[in-house]
Order: sequence, then structure tokens, then C-alpha cells
Amino acid sequence: MIMKNIKNSLIFALASVFIIVVSCKDLTELNINPNDIAPEVADLNLLLPTILTGVGQTVLGLGFGDIAGVMQHTQKDGWSGGHNSYDWNNTGQSWSGYYGILRNADEYYNKAVAGGYEFHQGVGLVLKAYTFGLIADLWGDAPYTDALKAEQGADFFKPKFDGQQDIYKGILADLETANTLLSKTADDYENINSTQDILYSGNVTKWRKLANSLALRYYMRLSVKEPSYAEEGIRKITSDSGKYPLITTSADDANIGYIGTAAGDSWPTNTVFDASPSGSYMRLKLCSTLVETLQELNDPRLGIWANKTEIPFVLVSGTNVDRVVNGKREISQDVADAYLATNGVSIDFDQEYVGIPPGCKVAQIYNKKPDAGQGTYNPHVSHLNNIYKAAKGELLQMRLMSAAEVHFILAEAAIQGWAPGAPEEHYAGGIQQSFNAWGIGGSFNSYIGGVPYSGIESIMTQKWIASWSAAAEAWFDWRRTGLPELHAGEVAKRQALPLRFYYHLNDEIEKNRENAEAAIAKLEPTGFLGDETSNNSAWSKMWVLQGTGKPY
Repeated sequence: MIMKNIKNSLIFALASVFIIVVSCKDLTELNINPNDIAPEVADLNLLLPTILTGVGQTVLGLGFGDIAGVMQHTQKDGWSGGHNSYDWNNTGQSWSGYYGILRNADEYYNKAVAGGYEFHQGVGLVLKAYTFGLIADLWGDAPYTDALKAEQGADFFKPKFDGQQDIYKGILADLETANTLLSKTADDYENINSTQDILYSGNVTKWRKLANSLALRYYMRLSVKEPSYAEEGIRKITSDSGKYPLITTSADDANIGYIGTAAGDSWPTNTVFDASPSGSYMRLKLCSTLVETLQELNDPRLGIWANKTEIPFVLVSGTNVDRVVNGKREISQDVADAYLATNGVSIDFDQEYVGIPPGCKVAQIYNKKPDAGQGTYNPHVSHLNNIYKAAKGELLQMRLMSAAEVHFILAEAAIQGWAPGAPEEHYAGGIQQSFNAWGIGGSFNSYIGGVPYSGIESIMTQKWIASWSAAAEAWFDWRRTGLPELHAGEVAKRQALPLRFYYHLNDEIEKNRENAEAAIAKLEPTGFLGDETSNNSAWSKMWVLQGTGKPY
């Protein structure tokens, strides 16, 4: 697998130079440091690493953050409300950072148009499509057509919200244009700076594959609501690999690595710059849902992502026995029964890997943890693998899109008869490419026999597993299909997994109330709205889910 690593520490530093951020006080104000180089006069190549790291860190922040909790890849045993319990509200999730990325991407694209640089135009459209797609996925309706136009005057200070379906179709049109722009040979393009392209080092073909793979993702996103439209798009892409090349090998995965020289350019759970005994690494544990699935499948990825439990439990005869002998904690049945009676959960006696159950009310002391402090070491559960203590590493990547995902989309499309090939072949290809991406490709042959293709459930289960550290895409798939079957834990805010992000009260509603309230009125409440007085809820359905009966 070819890993993309950031070339030097200046790249992350550029983020502070070029990001344009709309002020929280007034949409007419722009916070620009007068001592920095203005984006409008900077060489467009210098903008690219800022945009790429912005997108990458956003995707990782979702997929290794609270969405990993929703999709039961991980759980926290300290400061866990948003992660384990979905304790979200209308002051906790803002799209201002996403539009900050888009302003830079739009500046990059406009400079490319002005300079006649077709490679950069194609790249700019891909990055804008990726970010607008995330906004539509997370919130639903959002500013699109009138977004990024504040400099044109007051008419655009309160942009209208476009419908979610219109945003999806708009980005698909842009990705089609990007495919055309990126269809020439490398020698036909000017001003490509491979050093500043920290994703693909100026490789035009790989950018083209990303454009088409991203389009495939969004056609599948629309497959339930607009099946004819989705079928047409998927058939178009999959029937002509010469015109529409895709990411089909992990060597082309859209990954961005870390420099690891400071907290801001390092893997987020590293203990190099966060050595606190209650730091990010210590708080994050694997969820039992993922652990038990991987154990059932005898999946070697478990050992890549998690450490074995340091001190497993052993049940012994006698009464009132609780002692550590030869690296194992021996307890008698009465001690185990007392723990269950007090905490409502049983001791997990697994000798290798133990995950925290989703929404567990005693996550902080799960499995008889000796130290009741938040986010501290627990010798009786599985911590993240030691690779996640490092500031950088081959496997520590911001994963934007993978060959594994593409193969699983093709497998699902093949079931519908929308893509050539047998579903089971694409299914196996997805697993193979995931194994390759995690450096264990040689284990595929011994694994695949134990996980035979068995229809859509098997595809979505393996796609969910392969989305480790990129769980947002698994969330969007789960909303569309209801797979894999997941259940909220007992301390969850609602007894169902959330469906969307809230529109932020200050950043999205108060500043643009008329348009925001129109978008909120279009949301469809579900039976899990609880005591919320507005449809602006994580348990309301956006357009893409309305009328589908999914996921509930």
C-alpha cells in the first residue's frame, strides 16, 4: 500500500495563513490577519495543503470521534456524553468550519479558472463536492447555490438553503465536470506542484479516480429515494472504466498522513503531545459491538486496532475471592454476582479482547476497573493498539475514500443489476483491499472462507468494519439500509441512533433565521423526538430518509 505523508512541517502551518473564517458576530465581517499573505494573492498551489488537511481532519474528526461512538466502533470511559449517549443539541454542532474549507476551495478553484489551469480546476471541484456532500449528509438542506458569495454584496449575507437532493445532484454534476477536466495526460497540464499536493503528489489519474469514486458514493446515496437516477449514474460509471476510472486498489486510497511535529499536526490520540493519564488515548476504548463481531469472524484486523486485555478475569471456586495471580484476576462467582447486581452488567471473562458495551451506564468503571477516574487506564478492557499512541505512522491516516468502499458499493450495485460482475466478487474485493490497506493482505485467503458472501447483510457488515476510523460513511450507509443492526445503549439520549446533526442555534439559525426555519419545517419528526419542541433534532428525518422506512 502506498501511503501519502505530509512532506514537511510548513504544510500544517499554512493552515493558519490561508484559512478565511466568517466572524461569529456578523456575516459581513471577515477575520483576516493583516500580517499574513491574503489568499487572493497567494499562489494557488500554496492553498492546496490547507484545504486538504482541513478536509482530512474533518473526516477523521467525525469518523474517529463521536460518529465512531454512534456506529459502535468505539466508546469512551471519560467525558463520554456526545460519544456514547448522543447527548447532542443545537449548540454543539456547527458547519462554520466546513464553509471555511469551502471558501478556501472556492478561492483555489477561481484562481485556477483565472489562470486556465485545468488540473487545479478539477481538483477544486472534487474538494468542493466532497465538502458540500458532507454538509448535505450531516445536516440536510444547506446553503449551496448562494453560498460563498458574501463578497458580492448584502444579498448573499443570508443565503438560501438548497434542498438536500439539489445539493447532491449539484455535486454530481461538478464531479462529472471534474472527470472531464482530469482526463488528459499529465504533460497537458501546467503549474502542478507535486510537493503541495499532499494527497496524490500531482498524480492526475488518481485525482480522476477519486472524482468518479466519489460520484459512485453519491449515486448510491440516492439509490433508495431516486433509484432510476442512481441506476443511470452507476451504469454510466461502471460500464466504461476507460472514461470513468475508479479507486480499485488500496495503493490509490485517498489518505493523508501526519507530520507528527506538534499537537496540531499529529494523530489525535497520540501520547507524545498529550501525556495526560486521562488524555485522548486513555479515554477511547473499543466498543463491544465491534470487538465481538471481529472475534466471531476471527478477523485479524482486531489485533491491528486493539491491544489485548492486560489482565483478563478468571472464574475460580470459593467465596469472596478477588486477587491477581500470574497476570490474571481471579474472582469467585459471588464477587461476579455482586458486581452484576450493583452495576447491571456482567463481568466479561474473555481472555483476549474486551470492549465496552454501547451506552453502558458504568463505562467509567466497566469490568471492575480498579480506578474510577474518568478516562484512566483500565487493565480489564482492550485499549487501542499502541500504534495510536504515536504522533504519526504508516497506518495513522486521514482516510477520505478507499478501494474497499468502492468495491462494496459495486457489490451492492451488482445485486441490483446496475453494475457488471457478481456481487460476491466485489464483496471479496472489498475485504481484500481493506486487508491490504491495513498491511495484512496475506491473511485474506485464510479469512475469506469464514465470511462467505450472503447478500446485502454481509456487504454492509464488512463495509462497516472496513470503515474503522472513517465511521461517518458507515453512519450514512446505516441510515440508508438499517445495516448492520445496531441498538442504542441504556444511557443513550434516545433509544435509537441519531440521524443527523442539529442546525446550530447561533451559527446557522440566528444569523439566517428565515431560511433556517424553512429548512427545519421540511424535516420529518420521528417517534424518538422525545421532549424536543422543534423538528431541528438529531432524530428527525432529512429528505434522503423521508418515506424510505429506514433506518426506523
